[in-house]
Amino acid sequence: MIRHTLLFMVYELKKLFSNPVWPLFGIIQPVLYLLMFAPLLKSLTPGGTTVDALRMFTPASMMMIAVFGSLFSGFGLIAEIRSGALERYAVSPAWRPSIVLGRVVKDMVTLVIQAALVLVVAAVMGLRIGFVELVLVLALMAATGLFASSLSQGLALTVRDENGMSQTLNLFMLPIMLLAGLFIPIAFAPEWMRAVAPINPLYHAVEAGRALFAGDLGAKEIPIAFALFIGLAALTTWWSVRSLRKLAG
Repeated sequence: MIRHTLLFMVYELKKLFSNPVWPLFGIIQPVLYLLMFAPLLKSLTPGGTTVDALRMFTPASMMMIAVFGSLFSGFGLIAEIRSGALERYAVSPAWRPSIVLGRVVKDMVTLVIQAALVLVVAAVMGLRIGFVELVLVLALMAATGLFASSLSQGLALTVRDENGMSQTLNLFMLPIMLLAGLFIPIAFAPEWMRAVAPINPLYHAVEAGRALFAGDLGAKEIPIAFALFIGLAALTTWWSVRSLRKLAG
């Protein structure tokens, strides 16, 4: 089981890094957000310093990487469905869930690399975070990314069409981003948005990340975010594996 999952993970990583341009773009993008967008938030923070702005935006950028960096991973699966490669994998001696889980683990490895780079750049710019808080932030990011990656695989196996999948994702991306307070905290939003925001799971992840970067381990958003995304990750992983089994007959 573990061996087959690791085999598919390595296979997917080799495909990913066979063209280093796309992984490079995926790594550079969050760093550019940190360098160019975070300073714009200085006037919205109580202290008005770059560190205060980083403390507000860095956890949001990490959750943005976790969700939107993994949501598009299912497009490769659609290409393999169309070429017939996925069916050949499914009838091989490999453990079937490893076909999906290997891709999900690959996304987690990519997230770790991106998160490490973002944290290094934030540290160079002056941001500091405690060890316990850092571990919890990375764990929350992993749970969030696991949910997004599994959702993407399940959606790809269900829709099986790039246009349908891209339209579905684009429909929900903007409201999810705005209602999560990724760029500007929900505290600055109109009253109706503040009332609706808690319905969005990503809002709780972003608020929990900001609390952890502020050193507030007692914030109620932290257990709420972990409970939500561990549950959602388990549900979407089950759905993606079930969809694969249905496809393979």
